[in-house]
Amino acid sequence: MDSGMNQLLKWSIENSENPHNDLTATTDPKAERPSGHGLNEEAIRSLMGGPSDADLMKSSMAAIQSPDISLDNKLVAFDNFEQLIETVDNANNLENLALWTPLVAELSSAEAGIRRMAAWCIGTAVQNNTKTQERALAVNALPLLVQLALEDPDDQVRRKAIYALSSEIRNYPPALKVMMHHLPEDLRPGGLVNAADMDDVDKVMDGIKRASAKVTK
Repeated sequence: MDSGMNQLLKWSIENSENPHNDLTATTDPKAERPSGHGLNEEAIRSLMGGPSDADLMKSSMAAIQSPDISLDNKLVAFDNFEQLIETVDNANNLENLALWTPLVAELSSAEAGIRRMAAWCIGTAVQNNTKTQERALAVNALPLLVQLALEDPDDQVRRKAIYALSSEIRNYPPALKVMMHHLPEDLRPGGLVNAADMDDVDKVMDGIKRASAKVTK
């Protein structure tokens, strides 16, 4: 049973009325009825027979990867995907749905708009989330993000790659270590950088931003 249906069942039990114990259940028209408070949109969609967030995430990625879908529609699908993974549960579910590998693969797309959205989605997914930071590191997103941040000819792609890097390394030392390894030597600070020290992280990211701003098309 998916999480939406679990929540739906719990909500139904908690809000059910027993007419044998509560005479107002059938005789008092002013009696308070249970509301949908606490029932999220995914549970409501499950009740109505609509697709779950997991279904929507998978269908969005399928559209992004399809050779039969136009670029404009791929970007719409990517925008929907990004909105879905703004929630922690959906971001964590990327691993269960086997969506990390295809997401990172889109960083190498020939289309700048697709590269931009892929980097944006990674940045959204890993923000303040150790579980997804671990997954992004495991699927080797960091070398590609560093390359995009410092070399991509499209300014918006570089910006989103920097956003993704910044989200990935904050409070997560393993990612910081890997990013440092892939940075050019002149962008590596002389001393140790503490992933939990936002001033330290900001200094590193500021150097990347300055280098990125010098890239020409």
